[in-house]
Parts: sequence; structure tokens; C-alpha cells
Amino acid sequence: MRICVVDGQGGGIGSTIIKRLKKEFEETIEIIALGTNSIATSAMMKARANKGATGENAIIRTVASADIIIGSLGIIVANSMIGELSPKMAEAIASSPAKKFLLPLLQEQVEIIGVTLEPLPHMVESLVAGKLKELMNNVRS
Repeated sequence: MRICVVDGQGGGIGSTIIKRLKKEFEETIEIIALGTNSIATSAMMKARANKGATGENAIIRTVASADIIIGSLGIIVANSMIGELSPKMAEAIASSPAKKFLLPLLQEQVEIIGVTLEPLPHMVESLVAGKLKELMNNVRS
């Protein structure tokens, strides 16, 4: 299972996700850290991602072959993350055949109606212990 975690700016959201994935699944999955900048990629690599890459071309090429993509909702919003996420990156992520798990965290002028906002650690726990674990169990069956 190839999971791409996409993040930008300081890589804090991606790092939190990767740490929790590693705790739950250890080395049974491949985690690829995709940063919009080198600081984000570096932070995610320190969180123990298996591989890392930075920038527009790396993101566009890598998400095309991912099984799962995880990140904030901003990864499918053109020009999000203070402009770090280009329209081409957003299009490649949204168009990827991979299953996408998006956390409703946005600094942009977008509001998701009907979603209860929770702290990041709670959302990551729900993602990993709930949805992702269920998906992994179905793949293994």
C-alpha cells in the first residue's frame, strides 16, 4: 500500500499524520512525504516517512501512482497554503485515481458546511483508527 502525505509550509500536519500512521501500521505500508517546499518535506521525513520529494513536478508525478493520498482539504484547492500549492498540483491530486482522505483544515476563504471541526490529533486518530484501518483490513481480506 503506497500512501502519499501532502503538506506545505512547515509540514506540521503531514508530520502528525505520518507519526500516527507509523505507530499503527509500522512498516507494512510505504509512506511518501510530498512537500510543497523542502521544509515541509524535511519535517515529514523526520516523522519517519519512507521516501520524500519536494515541489510541483514531484507531487504531480507521484500522486498518479498512489493508492491513498492524505492531507488537508487545501491540497485540492488551487493556490492554497499561501500560494505554495499550485493549480497543477491541486489538479493532479484531485484527478489521481487514489483514494483521498482530506482533513477539513483550511486557511483559505473556504468553509465546509456540516462538518464539525475538531483538533488535528482527533481528526488524525479518526482517520487512522477508523477509515484507514477499515480500508486496510478490506484490502488484506
